Amino acid sequence: MNKRLLIVSNRLPLTIEKTGNELTCRQSSGGLIAAVSAYLGNDGKDAFTEKIWIGAPGCSSEDWSVASKPHQSDYQYKPVFIEAEQYEAYYNGFSNSLLWPLFHYFPSYAEYQPETFEAYMDVNRSFAEMLSTQIRIGDVVWIHDYHLLPLAGMLRKRFPDLTIGLFLHIPFPAYELFRVIPKTWQRELLTGMLGADLIGFHTMEYAAYFLSALELELKLKSEDSVVFWDDRHVKVEAFPISIDFKNFQEAAEQEAVAAKRQNYLQLKEDKKMLFSVDRLDYTKGIYNRIRAYKNFLLEHPEYMGKIVFTLVIVPSRDGIKTYTDRKSAIDEYIGDLNGTLGTLDWKPIIYQYQHLEFEDLVALYTVCDVALITPMRDGMNLVAKEFVASRTDQQGVLILSEMAGAAKELTEALLINPNDEQGIGAAIKTALNMPAEEQRERMTAMQERIGSYDVNTWAADFFEQLAKVKTLQEKYAVQLLDTFSRARLLNDYAAAKQRLILLDYDGTLVPFASEPHLAQPTPELLSVLEELGRDERNDVYIISGRDGTTLTKWLGHLPVGLIAEHGAKTKLKNAEWTNKTTVPENNYLLGVEKLMTTYVNKCPHSFIEHKEFSLAWHYRKAEPFQAKIRADELYKELVNYTGPLPLDVLNGHKVIEVRNRMINKGMAVLEILKTKNYDHILCLGDDQTDEDMFKILTTVKAACTIKVGDTPSFAHYNIYSPYQVQSLLQTMVEYPEVVKN
Repeated sequence: MNKRLLIVSNRLPLTIEKTGNELTCRQSSGGLIAAVSAYLGNDGKDAFTEKIWIGAPGCSSEDWSVASKPHQSDYQYKPVFIEAEQYEAYYNGFSNSLLWPLFHYFPSYAEYQPETFEAYMDVNRSFAEMLSTQIRIGDVVWIHDYHLLPLAGMLRKRFPDLTIGLFLHIPFPAYELFRVIPKTWQRELLTGMLGADLIGFHTMEYAAYFLSALELELKLKSEDSVVFWDDRHVKVEAFPISIDFKNFQEAAEQEAVAAKRQNYLQLKEDKKMLFSVDRLDYTKGIYNRIRAYKNFLLEHPEYMGKIVFTLVIVPSRDGIKTYTDRKSAIDEYIGDLNGTLGTLDWKPIIYQYQHLEFEDLVALYTVCDVALITPMRDGMNLVAKEFVASRTDQQGVLILSEMAGAAKELTEALLINPNDEQGIGAAIKTALNMPAEEQRERMTAMQERIGSYDVNTWAADFFEQLAKVKTLQEKYAVQLLDTFSRARLLNDYAAAKQRLILLDYDGTLVPFASEPHLAQPTPELLSVLEELGRDERNDVYIISGRDGTTLTKWLGHLPVGLIAEHGAKTKLKNAEWTNKTTVPENNYLLGVEKLMTTYVNKCPHSFIEHKEFSLAWHYRKAEPFQAKIRADELYKELVNYTGPLPLDVLNGHKVIEVRNRMINKGMAVLEILKTKNYDHILCLGDDQTDEDMFKILTTVKAACTIKVGDTPSFAHYNIYSPYQVQSLLQTMVEYPEVVKN
């Protein structure tokens, strides 16, 4: 099968170089290109017949056309050309002056400029335009990182069946930070991301923050990290990106690395060596790190002259003021430290501001005694994993910030708070004095973990989950009331002589409202119910959890039957209400009400509804995250309390209700079925209370059951919303006449 992979990132993994009058392209280095290339060169070698990389080339279209491209590349490269001023606003503006600082918990650095947001959206549209010229049926699109969050949504509108994966390489922040973004921007980001079939994060913490943002901003519920959006299931999952473990293990033994290592050993002499390598970024905690190192030397003067800190900073984003200011502060502090604590033959810090060649990097990993990695916030931090993988001698100690995503895996490292300078100093002392056997035990455990989930496993895991979510979408698509099934239902309805129509109310005939009294029926709904009820072939019942008084007020004038409080009361067409149960004993309900009142106090905006035969605790208006926790707690307490009592606890949609045992919609339906032999039964409902009806009707040949919503159900079919229910009922009213014609 011809299966193509389209990889999309902000920049192409190429660097344009000019030598004399000749322009050439060479493949760039970096975590993403290394990860993707490692997978596609190993386990994923045969997964895709073509690999196309799409991104900005970092040069003009004229230079691109004349530059010689890499020979024997694994990829086809498709450039997206962006005008320089617009790219600046998109990249250094919105991406790196709002999303980057905010997602890394530096809200004071975030800049909210509408023009940069517009540029951000326009550049994403340019990517969508470019991709639209390349996409074929069966393609897989893999979008990377925060620069392109809206892109999946843009592509989904053009290609509804396209397979799209999105991976975020930086943290996703807690809702309290995300919510400071202007509302319209938030929605564009979240709905754009939801265009993907699978959204990947480094850790479950980031995934949970994203799901929380969806619930609080878009009111989307998740189940098993799956949300339903735009008629599709979208999976949210954690995939901790890793490294080519084998490559670093083998590199540590290469001759070129051994030669470099010998040079660094001569530089180190008999001293202990700390080593750090970072991009220039305020998120990396470099300034705190060197302050902590200075304090360590002052508190432990016995290490003066016996330790050296090799610090390498890789240039990054020199065009942003916060970065240049940070470099100036670091340069000044290191100069002052070396000048005040150093001697003629010893510098406390050996500082280098430039890129490191791979051989130098691995040599320093294998020479140092301690790797000091202390970011203030980091999506993953592959340097920590590279250091661990390089240590074939199982020696060396990793000091790692607990704010890095890698800390969730590398638990044998000495984990520190990057703001705790004394804590960093204490960790340095512990590391320098750690016995060789303990170093070996810690390093071996970390190597086993990284080796078992290396970059190949990471990518394979992502594509496996992507395939699973597409299968999930197809599975649920089969259960939807599609055009063919709808036509068959209408034909069966038209041909039937004795029909039973069972309809839930809230969430089925009308959308849920913030207050129960606001969910009144519309004139259009009343009209279609009246027409259905007046047909002599139809018996129509509204089966609801609502009280009889409300149902009478709203629907009592219609020629339909009414069943209140899940079956506790029944009103046949043109008849009076009859009770099917008794009011629960008062002393039982007092205990229930006491428990519910406790949770009203614990959960603001929740409230108790007193019905004739039951008590209900509603939490629709409460803050979703807190409400979910409190609802779970209350449900468990009520189940324990009612266990020996003749009461049932019903966990409905944003409501928990307590009523007499054996009173439910299923029992009510059984009573109705005893009255006549129906040759067509239609039953619609939306929540757990309606499953009792669906279960009863599973064995009835003439029945067609429909669940409103996307969750699994005993119903035969699913449809999406009350609006579609009303459309179906209106068509049923008109359909017999169409057939007759």
